[in-house]
Parts: sequence; C-alpha cells; structure tokens
Amino acid sequence: MDENKIIGVDEVGRGCLAGPVVAAAIILNIKDLNNKEIKDSKLLSFKQRKNMFNILKKNSVFRFGIVSEKKIDDINILNASLLAMKIAVSKIDNYKKYKILVDGPMSFDKKNLNIEPIINGDNLNTSISAASIMAKYYRDCLMIRLARKFPQYMWEKNFGYGTKDHIKNISKYGICKHHRKSFKPIHNILSKKKNIILDNKPSCLTLLFIWSLFYLWLK
Repeated sequence: MDENKIIGVDEVGRGCLAGPVVAAAIILNIKDLNNKEIKDSKLLSFKQRKNMFNILKKNSVFRFGIVSEKKIDDINILNASLLAMKIAVSKIDNYKKYKILVDGPMSFDKKNLNIEPIINGDNLNTSISAASIMAKYYRDCLMIRLARKFPQYMWEKNFGYGTKDHIKNISKYGICKHHRKSFKPIHNILSKKKNIILDNKPSCLTLLFIWSLFYLWLK
C-alpha cells in the first residue's frame, strides 16, 4: 500500500484522568523515511518519541485534533476520541482523496467509505504508528506545560494517567479544572468528600465567605 496516498490516524489520552484527548492525522513522505524506525508510540521512550516526532515533522503533512476535558465529560470518552480524529483529518487539505486508516475498531465517520478501521493498527501500519507518535508526543508536551501550573499532580511524569501518586494527590489536594469529573476514580473521590476545584482563582463560595466576614466587621 502506498503510504503517500494514505492518512494514518490515531489518538492518545483515552485512559487519562486529566487533560484532553489528542488525535493526529498524518501523510508520510515515505521516500525520506526509514519506516522500520516508526513503531507504536507505546513501544518508544519519551526521548525516542521526541526524536521520531522531529523526524516525522520534517517528512510529512500532519494535523492535530484536540477535545477538552469538559467536552469529554459532556459526550463521553469514546465520542470525544472519534471527534478528535474527525477534527484532525478535516484539517488536511483534500482529505477525501486519501485512504484513511484509523487505529481501532470504529470509524469516526461512517458515511466516508474511504475510512478503514484497523484493530491494533498502531502495530500493523506505518502511517498509523506515525500518527500515534505525533499524538503522543504532542500530548505529553501539553501535559508537561500544564504541570508547571499544577505541580501537585506530577503530570510531567504521569501525563494525566491514573497512577498511584496521581490518585493520592487528587485525594490530598482535590481536583482542578483539567480533571475529567465523569471518570470513575475522580467521581468516586468527589462522592466521598467535598473537593475544592483548583483553577488558581477564588471560588464563588470563597468570595461570599470573605464578603460575609467583611460585612460583619463593618457592623
């Protein structure tokens, strides 16, 4: 199959407790690439993904689709993942002229007969593997940037996944606006105790409490 006439699509972040889901759509210039080095992103270290990202960036056309935590909570993670893929592909010029290979069992647009879902596609197809690398590294960098604002969750290490330390720190510090409140671990924590949602801004209840104290002081 001619990879130059294929759009490979994959998404990352479905199982995370925080952060968006990110999809990548990519058209490879296969003549300039050693496709043996292009593997499923889960098989590569962060450093290897970074190196491959920079190589692919120079030898492909690619676009990203990003769906926020709020949207995930509104429409569920499956629909959010499919939406992210649809957004990424729609950003590629003349995408309807290409064969579109998608990782997983489902098409993001059943009306588009050019879409072919492939189970375990990130291991079986070079274009899908490349998309997985692009999406994974892009999302990792996004979570590292968010970690600077919310260091208590250690996203620079866990990237929003439900590690033991991440869940422990959620229980300790509460959730923030980037957490997915519809996900079971977050929902369970919220149901056990009242959490303060951290967004670096005072909540309405906090402002009301301060105003009440000020009013009583005036009296």
